[in-house]
Amino acid sequence: MKLINLGAADSILNKFIAEMRDMNIQTDSMRFRRNLERVGEIFAYEISKTLSYSGKDVETPLGIARCSTPDDDIVIGTILRAGLPLHNGILNLFDNAQNAFVAAYRKYDKEGNFEIRTEYASTPSLEGKILILADTMLATGSSLQIVFERLCADFGKPRHTHFVCPISSQYAVEHIKKHFRGEPVTLWVAAIDEELTSHSYIVPGLGDAGDLAFGSKL
Repeated sequence: MKLINLGAADSILNKFIAEMRDMNIQTDSMRFRRNLERVGEIFAYEISKTLSYSGKDVETPLGIARCSTPDDDIVIGTILRAGLPLHNGILNLFDNAQNAFVAAYRKYDKEGNFEIRTEYASTPSLEGKILILADTMLATGSSLQIVFERLCADFGKPRHTHFVCPISSQYAVEHIKKHFRGEPVTLWVAAIDEELTSHSYIVPGLGDAGDLAFGSKL
């Protein structure tokens, strides 16, 4: 398992993350969605550098150009609903990719404890492919782990998996490192926040990404 924190280096990515965190800016849902989409595009570009490439002849109006293009079969997956703008940003660059969607949520009991439940899942075969699994927030890491395990059990094991989680807690990073030690997995983040509350919310985080992108829910 490999960890890559793109936010550790200065780039325009950090501007988008800052605006997503800013409570005075994030009230604009369209801007929040667009920033999350642009973050996805940056992650997709960086992931593209890790793919397998080969030379191909392309016919132009004036001759033949030799171009190096990627060969991997890619599936882009996301956890509904907060991950949709991020997913779309990644798809903007990997426009020929197949797509997967999973519904997962926290089911709370009377004491405030919760378990992760998954329901709807729609995906092509993942066997031997490159899976990019995107979720905006990585709080405990449990949702991502459970969704990934369900996908592998039902739809095949990817050759390599890229977890794209812009805002992550330190706790979740350690959880993913421990659980996927030695596995062909790369965790991509843009910020790692130290604090996780007793209700498993990231601090400073950015709030509820699904609500910010699509409006509050009952």
